[in-house]
Amino acid sequence: MFDIPVLDIFDSAGARGFVHAREVDGEGEVSFDGDEPVVLASVFKIPIMLEYALQAAAGEIDRTERLSVTSADKDGGIGTSGCADDVSLTLRDLAHFMMTMSDNAATDVLLRKVGLDRVHATLARLGLGRTRLVGGCAELFDQVRQELGDIDLEALTGAQISGLAVRDPERTTSGTPREITTLLTRIWRDEAGPAEACAEVRAVMGRQVWPHRLASGFGDEVKVSGKTGTLWGVRNEAGVVEYPDGARYAVGVFLRTAHLGLRHPAADAAIGRAARAAVDRLRA
Repeated sequence: MFDIPVLDIFDSAGARGFVHAREVDGEGEVSFDGDEPVVLASVFKIPIMLEYALQAAAGEIDRTERLSVTSADKDGGIGTSGCADDVSLTLRDLAHFMMTMSDNAATDVLLRKVGLDRVHATLARLGLGRTRLVGGCAELFDQVRQELGDIDLEALTGAQISGLAVRDPERTTSGTPREITTLLTRIWRDEAGPAEACAEVRAVMGRQVWPHRLASGFGDEVKVSGKTGTLWGVRNEAGVVEYPDGARYAVGVFLRTAHLGLRHPAADAAIGRAARAAVDRLRA
């Protein structure tokens, strides 16, 4: 626990929040229910990115190998997910789209290449036993269709959404805020694998295009590398903030909101405010 007004921050956004922050290069940490299970949503793409980078650094896969994203992979979202035609990309560009704009189709194509079992093996090697993936993005939405049938996911009602398995950390891809900041800390300290692999993950995460959550709590002088996650009533971001004085902090903020729509500016801002409060506490 830590003595910052996170409850006020979360209450003002109509959210239940979970926070963990730690010094990358020290032992300091702060936690607000940081060991509770949380739905990861697209934050689960961080361990996929790491596994890709590990296999590339080991020479098991070629970063320039091209794979196709076809209509079978697309969900109509952003990046290749919304392209009208088939798209051929290298593995490193699939990783780029997956992390910078959270492209679901690119994620699933890359995950098939590196293997879900390999992702779980890496998580186990790093001691992250409470972080688990049920599969890729397609599997998450398959969970919804198994419960509700083949319906328009854009037209779900609150009653339909509230009991979905994808909102329950016991039944879907999940982890804990502490395990996610542990993973990030090891990547930033070159402890998750070879330095080459960790550097690739850091570089791609530093190019994320979304400034409205974690980054909103910090000024332009602070570098923010992160990964968002969004589902109905779930809004997350985890990343690393780096100050001009060289201090680095891994932060994870995970929200469950009463509002079930996909747009919630107050909750987005609360993620940045809570992250800043946690880092300020560490810097104090």
